[in-house]
Parts: sequence; C-alpha cells; structure tokens
Amino acid sequence: MKNLFTNKRLYIYISIIAAVFLLSYWFDILYNLAWIMTVVLVVLIFTDALLLFRNKNGIEGKRHLPQKLSNSDENHIFFEVKSNYPVKVSCMMIEELPEQFQKRDFNIRFHLTPGQKYSSHYSLRPVERGEYHFGQMRIFVSSPLGLLSKRYSFCPKDTVTKVYPSFIQMRKYSFLALNDRLHEYGLKKIRRLGHTMEFEQIKRYVAGDDIRTINWKSTAKHGKLMVNQYQDEKSQPIYSVIDTGRVMKMPFEGLTLLDYAINSVLAFSNIAIMKDDKAGLLDFNKKVNTFLPASKTSAQMLKINESLYNIKTDFWDSDFSYLYAYIKRKITQRSLIMLYTNFEHIPALKRQLRYIKGIARKHPVIVIVFENTELQLLIDKKAKTLQDIYHKTIAEKFAYDKKLIIKELQRHGIYTILTKPQNLTVNVINKYFELKARGRI
Repeated sequence: MKNLFTNKRLYIYISIIAAVFLLSYWFDILYNLAWIMTVVLVVLIFTDALLLFRNKNGIEGKRHLPQKLSNSDENHIFFEVKSNYPVKVSCMMIEELPEQFQKRDFNIRFHLTPGQKYSSHYSLRPVERGEYHFGQMRIFVSSPLGLLSKRYSFCPKDTVTKVYPSFIQMRKYSFLALNDRLHEYGLKKIRRLGHTMEFEQIKRYVAGDDIRTINWKSTAKHGKLMVNQYQDEKSQPIYSVIDTGRVMKMPFEGLTLLDYAINSVLAFSNIAIMKDDKAGLLDFNKKVNTFLPASKTSAQMLKINESLYNIKTDFWDSDFSYLYAYIKRKITQRSLIMLYTNFEHIPALKRQLRYIKGIARKHPVIVIVFENTELQLLIDKKAKTLQDIYHKTIAEKFAYDKKLIIKELQRHGIYTILTKPQNLTVNVINKYFELKARGRI
C-alpha cells in the first residue's frame, strides 16, 4: 500500500500504550490494560484501512489551469474535488507548485460529506515571465478515525503554463477607457488646447471657412480665394523603446524594473491603438533585439504581447549610440518615442545625453526613469544612530541626483516622467494624454 500514510493521532496513541507498558513494570494491573489498548488500536487501524481502501476511487479531483498567467497579478487557480466515500472524510490538498514560487508548504484543508462536491480556488502571483511547470495535485484523505491517510494523485505530472506580461492590467485600463472612467485610477482629463491638425488639401473658399486658413500664394496663382483644409491628426506612430540593460535589473516588490516597463508597454500600447494611434516596439541593450514597426491593425496587440513575452536579456550595459543610429535609420516618420530606462546619477546620464538629444531632434522623446522607493524609506526613517545618519544622508544625495537628472533632461527640451514603479502605467498614460491634448505630438 504505497499510498498509505500514518497520521499524528496514531503516534499519540502508540506513545500512550508504550507509556502504559512501561508503567506496568511497577504496577502489574496496568499490564493487562496495555494489551487491551493494543488490541483495540490494531482493530481501529484495520477498520480505518478498510474504510479508506474499500473504495478504489474514493476521491475525484480536477485542477483548472489557465493557458497563460498574468505577470505581477493575482491569478486564480480553480480546482474541484468530489467524495465517493460513504462517510465524512477530512482532506488535505498539496499542490506541487512551479519552482519559481519556492513554496514547499502549500496545502489546503477541507472536509467532505458523502457525495459532496467541493469547488474552490487559490491565488498565485508570478513575478517572472516564462514557462511554469506544475506537478501533480495530491490529496490525503482521512476517515473520522483519523489514524491513517490515503493519498490520491491527480493531473499530469508536468503541466506547463506560460506567464505573459500583465494582460490583466491591460484589460483593466482598456475597460476604463471604453467607459470613460480612467480618472478612477488617477488618470487625468486634460482640456484640449490649440490646433492639432494636419494638412489635407487646398480648396476654394466658401462662406463659413476660417479666414485664418487662407492660402495667399495659391489665391494669387488661381485668382480666386483659396484656403487650406485640415483634418484632425490621427494614426501617429508611437514607439515604446525598452532599455533591457543592467540598470533595469533592480527589483521592487519582487519585480524587476524591466518587467514593470514591459507590463506598462502592453497596457499603454493598447490605449494608444484605442485612441487611433499606431503602436510599435523596440528593445535594446548592446544591440537592438526586437523591432516591431508601428501599426494599428487588429493583430498588432497580439504581436506586441508575444514580443514582450519573448524579451530576454543578460543585462549588459546598454549602447545608446547604437540605438540612436538604429532609430535614425529605421524610424523615418516623426514619431513619439517612449524611452523606458533608468539613471541613478548625473555622470551616467551625461554619457548618454548626446544620443538622446540626437533622437529628440527629429522625434518627441519622453524619457521614463524610476524613483528608488527603498531610498525614500531610508529618508523618512528617523535616524537614531550615527550609522542611520550616514545612510540617510547618502539616500538624500541619491534622491537629489535623480531630481537633477530630470531637470537636465528638461533643460534640453526632452519630456520626462519620474515615477514609482507601481505607478508607472498611470503616469505614462497621463503624459501621453497631456502631450496629445496640447498638440505636442
């Protein structure tokens, strides 16, 4: 009976009987009591084994594992268990979770009456993209006697699911955008200013046309009053450029800055396409690894999702000079460049600034850098020792450098976003709406 296991209650009874046998050396009357107790225990063990093993399929179990999980989100894994036992049983379910979670004590306990079906779920929060291998779902069943347990195993031993960039976050912002409820998550409504129009054609003036659009050169040529006709700017190319270098390896709440950026790009690209713009993707470190031309076709989000899932990096130092040359060669139309990167000190910025300025000469660029929330905790902490004062001073120096970095970029006409990792998506979408409303893109 390889699936038979003893319970803690059995060892307690055995310990009690052993103690009675030991005491019988001094008290003869206990000797017979010890043997009676032993016989009763053997009978109970036999009865317990009979209850558990008489029914070959006493328990039925099933796990409903989704084809893909959403990175950094709580994902629900549903399961069902049914009892075919004629008595009430106690169950302990142990899931063999993927090694990425490093959980070896995961279990769920519940009771089942005869014929009862039990449906429930548990939540998992992955923090890495890639394949996750689930083991078997094992259920240990005990009868009301509770001396023995029988093990049941369900589900294939190596069930694979994939963890993709946060499609739950993408759907959330997509739903809010469709229902005009983005403000609920801190997204701002910004009044549209000025004219964000692109030239369509020259036509003859008719009553009601805006006299400010009169084309005097064409009027002189044709001898008739001619005006320029404009249409709202649409389908502007927007490229999310992700730095996959070592500066993006820093983890916050278990998730690297790179994965925060990837989750944000997925949600932001979906919003941009919904707003009738074209979304594209580029990731780089020593070279450009992925380039997806901007498009607003129905299949574009699927391509972006797959490309983001497959981003792999060894976290090398990033080559911004290569990025500048690549963008100059490949992105010929004026496009909004959303550059996800990170600078921790001024010298690091100055090494790359000329290349960012080079890109900004032709394209509007938004440089997205991250606040170090761990530093803020040190700054807010009350210093009690000399060492605490030292740590707090260094933290304040790094936080001040970050503000200098933002000012230096803005001084050169480069748009910036300084954000906490957890607020990244909201701040990126807000900046996009702001620039669009002000006619800067």
